[in-house]
Amino acid sequence: MQLDTLRARLRAWGANPQHEARVLRLWSQALPQDSGRRALSSFMPASLRNALPELSAQLAALATLHSQHPAEDGSSRLLIRLHDGQTVESVLLPRDGLCVSSQVGCAVGCVFCMTGKEGLVRQVTGAEIVAQVALARTLRPVKKVVFMGMGEPSHNLDNVMQAIELLGTQGHIGHKNLVFSTVGDERAFALLPQGRVQPAMALSLHTTRDDLRAQLLPKAPRIRVQDLVDMAEVYARSTGYPIQYQWTLLEGINDTEEEIDGIVRLLHGKYALMNMIPYNAVDDLPFKRPSWERAAQIARQLHQRGILTKLRQSAGQDVEGGCGQLRARAMAPRQPMPTSAVAATAKRFPVKVSRA
Repeated sequence: MQLDTLRARLRAWGANPQHEARVLRLWSQALPQDSGRRALSSFMPASLRNALPELSAQLAALATLHSQHPAEDGSSRLLIRLHDGQTVESVLLPRDGLCVSSQVGCAVGCVFCMTGKEGLVRQVTGAEIVAQVALARTLRPVKKVVFMGMGEPSHNLDNVMQAIELLGTQGHIGHKNLVFSTVGDERAFALLPQGRVQPAMALSLHTTRDDLRAQLLPKAPRIRVQDLVDMAEVYARSTGYPIQYQWTLLEGINDTEEEIDGIVRLLHGKYALMNMIPYNAVDDLPFKRPSWERAAQIARQLHQRGILTKLRQSAGQDVEGGCGQLRARAMAPRQPMPTSAVAATAKRFPVKVSRA
């Protein structure tokens, strides 16, 4: 179901703008459609009132809980079944946050990501994105939504922007608490500022080197790192929200002194926050995360050189909940990546990597 289709159905049943907003508000906040002190018969047309039970069942079926995987850090990874049987992952985060998926699979092909191995299966509709939030709200309060799950939001921009608008209006999520996470796409930089709701932005950087970024994110738009940062800075200043730069720490690859110097050169004086996230290791991929001590040392060095940096744990490391892992395990028994494939991947990088 598309959000435009849902709105059209509501209007066909006699909903005026106030009725439409009410239905969407209660759904996105996981509240019953008969909530409130007034009887529905006192203000809602009978055709719409009679359609609500079936509509509520259809909306609930857009995203149902397949399995839940609580972690020691207070997060909980959710494998969610969509109406056609496809699955995506959401993550309940500490402090009332939720990470949602915008695609089934992903076309960017990040070499360190399980989702990237699968490729793109299909787009997630705006209604299915909102349904992930509604489902999560039956489990915990949700006051922040980050588009950092499966998929690249800029490759599904129309659906994502529709979901962001609904969540930022009827969904009762503060605009700065809606975070659009992207590898960087000129369409997103152009269109997000035109939206009724302008989200905060998280930009997956991972390296300051153009050549290494092309290897780590092989199907991301070929935009120079310097140009990405320049476009992100314009967006940050226009919205008033700092850019959250995402940096997945890979041992021996992007945890070097050269990269630290590059980060300082790129981000000094920028309206930005650097999020350093040690890699959530996947057995089938030939990458490792650095020690926590090394990660903390990098964060300290950046702080000392004027870059606001937060060192974060990837949620769900103790339940093997890296992006795409739950879906992969649900689809088929996991088979180890052949040694030849591990070696082939390792040869693409200028430093030695070993099996995680």
